[in-house]
Order: sequence, then structure tokens, then C-alpha cells
Amino acid sequence: MKKVLVINGPNLDLLGKRETDIYGDITIDDINKDLREIASSSGAKIEFFQSNHEGDIVDRIGSADVDGILINPAAYTHTSVAIRDALSARELVTVEVHLSNIYAREEFRHKSLVAPVVTGQISGFGKNSYTYGLKALLELIDEKGKN
Repeated sequence: MKKVLVINGPNLDLLGKRETDIYGDITIDDINKDLREIASSSGAKIEFFQSNHEGDIVDRIGSADVDGILINPAAYTHTSVAIRDALSARELVTVEVHLSNIYAREEFRHKSLVAPVVTGQISGFGKNSYTYGLKALLELIDEKGKN
């Protein structure tokens, strides 16, 4: 059975309450519910982790016993060498997702430090960034298993 870890970074626990003009009124629980359904129908086990603390995210990446990671590092996308290095060290199939199109926002958001060490990135599709990301991740895990 495939195992996937979904990691959400800082302030994503506030989805639906903060900056709804950018992120909409969807909550992290709504997103997780959709992801749980996709995983279940694909025969995959899925777990969720959200933290506002960089070190906790690094520790969770390091201890994950999974086949792949779906990650929205949020603000740490643009600042965290530690999260980048943790992902790089694990060499797992990893998809980076963002609700908004980070390249259409403030210039400081245009640079993702984690993008060079993940398998792929999906941004700008709202909650569908997560669903597209999970579907891609599951396919990539299958492809890796065939090699």
C-alpha cells in the first residue's frame, strides 16, 4: 500500500479565515477531506501534518515512513534552506503545491527554495492544486515502483 504524507506550513491552519480574497473560504479540513477521498479510492494511506514551526516540519520530513510527500511549505517556500535540505536528503517523490499562483504575486514569492529538490510543483489552482498534486504524486510513486 502506498503511503503519502501531506505537509502544510505556517498559517495554513487559518485557511478560510485569512486573506480570503487570495485563498478563498476553503479550510484545511476541506482540503484534507478531498485528499482523503482520493487516497482511499487509490488504495493509498494518507496522513496529514501542519505546523507553523520550521523545525517541526524538518523533523517530520526526516521521520516520515512514506513513499511520497505532498507539501505546501507556505511562507517557508521562499525562506527555508532547512526544509529544502530535509527534502533533498530524503530523496522521496515530492510534489510542492500552492493555492495561489506564487509567480503572479509579490516578487519575493517568485523564488521557491524547495522547487529544485522536489519532483514537481503545482500552483494557482486553489484547492485543486492539492488534488492535482496528490494525483500526480500517486502516479509518480507508481512509476518509481516500476523502475
